[in-house]
Amino acid sequence: MNKFSPVRWLVSLPPILFLLVFFAIPSLIMVITSFRFPGEFGGLAPLFASDTAPAEGDASLYGLTLEAYRFFFSDILYAEIFLKSFWVAALSTLICLLMAYPVAALIAQSAKKYRNLMLLLVVLPFASNFLIRIYAWMIILGPESAFSYFVNGVLQAFGFEPVVMLFSPFAVLVGTVYVHLPFMILPLYTNLEKHDPVLLDAAQDLGANRWQRFWLVTWPQSLPGVFSGCALVFVPVLGMFAIPDILGGTGDILIGNLIKDQFLGTRDWPFGSTLSIMLMLAVLGATGLLTFLARRPRTPTTK
Repeated sequence: MNKFSPVRWLVSLPPILFLLVFFAIPSLIMVITSFRFPGEFGGLAPLFASDTAPAEGDASLYGLTLEAYRFFFSDILYAEIFLKSFWVAALSTLICLLMAYPVAALIAQSAKKYRNLMLLLVVLPFASNFLIRIYAWMIILGPESAFSYFVNGVLQAFGFEPVVMLFSPFAVLVGTVYVHLPFMILPLYTNLEKHDPVLLDAAQDLGANRWQRFWLVTWPQSLPGVFSGCALVFVPVLGMFAIPDILGGTGDILIGNLIKDQFLGTRDWPFGSTLSIMLMLAVLGATGLLTFLARRPRTPTTK
């Protein structure tokens, strides 16, 4: 087929327009906004002095500025919030991986007549509203819940003080893992169910035990699914704000909460756009690293 054939352009044009309208243009608006001055009552100040013709207005509040970026890099608090957000995202991703891998392997190794049912159970939580599921965890982790009584009873039996699970980092971690666990299971299952069992039989014939067969045969083959699942969990958790708002305490603010507060609370749109750009660069960097690791050629390990 010709490189510039009309068919190729007709197929490519809709996704290109979609990315242009819903990603490129909003990103460009966000970049421009980050260089603007905040308005006196929120929003944005006029770009040109002639827009409002203020006789007594401050001329320094018109045009473009780097003030939002200077403010971001001048306070270590924002770096700490970024690091905390990365830590929560990385820990949530690791827990999801440790929980999802056995489940995905179980589904992949099950009889075909049971796989669809097991996959349905994995995606079944998506049938209910996201906020309802999060509020359900407020009831489960609440101080008067049976779960809290059980946990604190066990702690007191061993001589420890009772703990408050709701409105804590633990509750935020539970919420992020619960919401994003299916996004780790599905790509892992898609990868694991394509593995050739003959390779495991060959490794067993060569004297490899169960752990060696997993580490030397199954794990290297499953790395593309691992990287895909990690990207699908890490990136959304990094910008999450609803779960920390509902399940977290006042000290559990993450970068997503900070961005939301800048737009809806303080209405400082330039600084909110600056934070969004920093987050986007961080996400692109993390995604690029995962893509590099996923595409890097892997040589088989011999022992």
